[in-house]
Amino acid sequence: MRITSREKDFAFSYILSLMMLLLQHIITATANATTENSYACRNSSCGALQIRFPFRLKDLQPIHCGYPGFELSCTKNNETEIELPFSGKFFVKDINYAFQTMEIYDQNNCITGRLMNFSLSSNSPFKTRDEFENYSYFNCSMDEKYEYSWGEIRCLSSPNLTYRVFGKRSNSHVGYDLPDNCVVLPLSIQVPKYVNSYFYSDSLFMKWDEPKCGRCEAHGRKCRYKNHNSSLSAVECFKAPPPYHKPKGGKKIAISVSVGIFVFILSGLMLTIRTRKKADMKEKENQSRIEQFLENNALKPTRYSHAELKKITNKFETKLGQGGYGSVFEGKLTNGIQVAVKVLDNSEGSNDGEEFVNEVATIGRIHHLNVVRLLGFCVEGSMRALIYEFMMNSSLDKFIFSVEKDKTLINLGWPKLKEIAIGIARGMEYLHQGCDQRILHFDIKPQNILLDHNFTPKISDFGLAKLCTKDTFVTVSMAAARGTIGYIAPEVFSRNFGAISYKSDVYSFGMLLLEMVGGKKNTEIKMEARNDEEYFPEWVHNRLNRGEELGIQAEAEDLDIVKKLSMVALWCIQWNPLDRPSMNSVLHMLEGNAENLLMAPNPFASTTSVSSTSRVNHANEIELSPILEDYE
Repeated sequence: MRITSREKDFAFSYILSLMMLLLQHIITATANATTENSYACRNSSCGALQIRFPFRLKDLQPIHCGYPGFELSCTKNNETEIELPFSGKFFVKDINYAFQTMEIYDQNNCITGRLMNFSLSSNSPFKTRDEFENYSYFNCSMDEKYEYSWGEIRCLSSPNLTYRVFGKRSNSHVGYDLPDNCVVLPLSIQVPKYVNSYFYSDSLFMKWDEPKCGRCEAHGRKCRYKNHNSSLSAVECFKAPPPYHKPKGGKKIAISVSVGIFVFILSGLMLTIRTRKKADMKEKENQSRIEQFLENNALKPTRYSHAELKKITNKFETKLGQGGYGSVFEGKLTNGIQVAVKVLDNSEGSNDGEEFVNEVATIGRIHHLNVVRLLGFCVEGSMRALIYEFMMNSSLDKFIFSVEKDKTLINLGWPKLKEIAIGIARGMEYLHQGCDQRILHFDIKPQNILLDHNFTPKISDFGLAKLCTKDTFVTVSMAAARGTIGYIAPEVFSRNFGAISYKSDVYSFGMLLLEMVGGKKNTEIKMEARNDEEYFPEWVHNRLNRGEELGIQAEAEDLDIVKKLSMVALWCIQWNPLDRPSMNSVLHMLEGNAENLLMAPNPFASTTSVSSTSRVNHANEIELSPILEDYE
């Protein structure tokens, strides 16, 4: 998988951002560890009730966060609970920190009933907000009407309303005008003044005098309990920390893991920076070499800037295709000419700009009807693009291969296919013999044969091309095989089959002709025919050698074309390069009469004779490096 420079930039930015976030996390975690006491006393809550000094949630906050006697609990239902000595547990409804009051209520909604056993110890910081008075209780039936001054205690009355309980001040005339159906209960309790408000309410108001924290909070500070381990108690002010959300898990483990991750990412970042620096230096060197090459050659195609390229392609709006080389976009020049813009993939493994220079160095200096025309190029920063004339009918493979295998090539007709084959041969013959230097394409295949509006073939994609002299016996030496599987000549894989030369292109052309005949990719090694499995080119040779047809339904004239294309292809794919014809001879065979063609030898019978017949004068063999290396 290739990584583009844009992807490297994104990865670099991502790692840097991740490292900064992790560093911030470590600093925060360290600060949290050193200021644990301060953060532990931050404001908390239980439901809608805010909890702060002098109160504390005893299950969540340490002792110093609250004052003795102000301990609260938060139930599963988010209800705040406080336990008063000698009086039991109550729920807290509201806390007014400014007036230092607390409203409590009974969980059974009968605060008056709780007053029967209500008592506050001398050590309790709380006392009732209102003064207490003695009250007597009465149990009366429902038949009589009662004085308004009597307060009904509804939570003590009968649920089915058979009797009602009332309260009246004990210093009043308790038995005065007492109805016959009312009985004085044998108890007298203290309740706060304004009894009606308590008889008709379920709350009790408490207040506290100490501790006081108003002055401390007025200066933007917070209070906490000091000397909680000694007999002397006091309240101290401290600077309130910023809001903080405590992370889950142990702090020491979190910090250790964070530091470990930080070291790992830092190491990766340093490696990335070093790699990026080397890549940038290499890119600058490649850019300089390309610029020197373009300046020295004074090539005819127009040079465009990146901004002009965006305008030509309308910001790369319409994508025509995608390949290992990059992407192709549709565009239009200012004069209205439609073009195809190939943006090369500037990634690792892109041969230091070799493919770009090969394209410009070859098609940039030649003009031929059957070679695609290079109109312009762009070299700016990491952007490398080539601008070609637009081919309306795309490439030849679209008319050969079909997903449903319906042989779409039949739609073109065999005469048109013959014209296309002859056009390709003319283009290749021009590359091999018509230029000052011989141009070896090394990637002839249907995908690289473009078709214009008249289906005139144009050879394209010279990224793997090489230049050499036109001496008859000059061969080429390469460090590694180049081309596409199914079209590469045997000698490109192994020198045991002969030397690499322009005859390697002839082999690729032969395979292309066979695909035009059979509509079958030669990367598929075998095909089925008459219950036998044979290599398709070998199957074609055996059928023609026996005088049999290839099983293609066509008119007699078209069958002659099929036979001619097949026989020429078999000559081109001879294993021994010396047995293959030149493109000039191939062109004569395609344009001549099929009856005059001789049957090619069987290239699949034996390969043992190849080593002896393919010996060449190695004194004439030259090492041909990529074009770009001439300008290092």
